[in-house]
Amino acid sequence: MSIMTEAQIPAGTASDGAKAPAAGWPTPQPTYEGDFVLDGHLLLDCGRTLASPTLHYAVYGRLNAARDNAVLVCHALSGSAQVGVWWPELFAPGGLLRLEDDCVVCVNLLGSCYGSTGPGSVDPETGEVYGPDFPLVSIRDNVQAQARLMDSLGIRNLRLVLGGSIGGMQALEWAIVNPERVERAAIIAVAPLSAMGLALNHLQRKAIQQDPDWAAGHYLPQRPPRRGLALARQIAMLSYKAAPLFDERFGRNPNRNGEDPRGLDDLGGGLIGGRFDIAGYLDHQGQRFIDRFDANAYLAILRTMDTWDPAHGYPSQAEAYRRIRACLTFVGISSDWLFPPDSVRQFAYTIRAAGVQADYREMTTDHGHDAFLAEQAELVRLLQ
Repeated sequence: MSIMTEAQIPAGTASDGAKAPAAGWPTPQPTYEGDFVLDGHLLLDCGRTLASPTLHYAVYGRLNAARDNAVLVCHALSGSAQVGVWWPELFAPGGLLRLEDDCVVCVNLLGSCYGSTGPGSVDPETGEVYGPDFPLVSIRDNVQAQARLMDSLGIRNLRLVLGGSIGGMQALEWAIVNPERVERAAIIAVAPLSAMGLALNHLQRKAIQQDPDWAAGHYLPQRPPRRGLALARQIAMLSYKAAPLFDERFGRNPNRNGEDPRGLDDLGGGLIGGRFDIAGYLDHQGQRFIDRFDANAYLAILRTMDTWDPAHGYPSQAEAYRRIRACLTFVGISSDWLFPPDSVRQFAYTIRAAGVQADYREMTTDHGHDAFLAEQAELVRLLQ
């Protein structure tokens, strides 16, 4: 399969709810969006295989005649292939990407519920939904599968690979596993998860597993573990934001729907009481999430994130990092406590000590880990 020419590519459509960037630039539309099915079995790091897995992907722009204008964007934990929806300002005038010049590809992670093979998919070898039997898929497994997709599109070299959070894990893994194919990589707001990060992900898993509707992962599509998934998302939101931002936005205010934490009505005066504004916000975020994501897919991707170790399988960290030929840019976020800037900076310096061209830049913001999505214009400025 080769990438479509300009005349062959149908017009793409953005997903429901897509919003234009704040500056008014229209949301970029995919030039092409579709599925790539890998032939045969994909051998996974865990020792198991996926039979003919599907990768859902979107293409923005067109590959030039020299085939040297390809950019791969890797999404964060609950993102999709439609990078124009969740990272639109990268495409804005003066942004990092120019669709007149660039061919941008974004691939949905294996394990997700947005088109690629995941726990909700049917195992072609059994005819049954994978459910809790879906295997552990590593970051490296995803990169190996993405490389096969790039081959099918006629893309040999990537002028840039970038991503934030788990997307940054993929960007660095690309530079290690396929060093001859990557010219530059931007690794944003990520390092291997700390013990605190692992602990937070553990609590999210427990929240889902302890929902009776999870049914050991064999839940019915019409009866998913909504309460557990909502609680997991609320735990995650605490790690995505920063305390100063919460204080500024919510403080100790009562919930904006009128609940009073100190009231003596039916909602107050007891063990539970009315909610503070921050509690109302977290509950709202949890409810929004359960309408767009799947619990088993969430568990699958958390495991992918937890188990990432870029030096795994190599004699040493130095041996792994010395494979890199690309120029690397690491971006830390000043208020990020999921991936603290000091850990991102040290990660960059460790890789640079192996002889890699790597620099570190930092966003100064109160937005926390989410800043690479919440303050896109500042991110673009840093990367330029």
